Amino acid sequence: MRCSRRTVAGMLGAAAMAVAPLAVAAPAQAVTVYSNCDELNVDYPHGVGQPGAVDHTSGTPVTDFAIDQAVYDANKSGRDRDKDGIACEQH
Repeated sequence: MRCSRRTVAGMLGAAAMAVAPLAVAAPAQAVTVYSNCDELNVDYPHGVGQPGAVDHTSGTPVTDFAIDQAVYDANKSGRDRDKDGIACEQH
């Protein structure tokens, strides 16, 4: 089977158009920076932590906090006082 240059070029163009949308990166989601723990706890009632975080407490540890590295990173300053990887944890 012989293909003309025009046919091959058309096939390559069609393939490029089919693949091009896959190469575009999705826009990054904006991460909310909360003013305080009261505001953060409205959206994350038990706090937000990084993957693998364990609550440091002498009582019952919080285990149902949301796990979201980006939200934790944006809100950890001043909100993770015990440096356990969980910001604004609620017991």
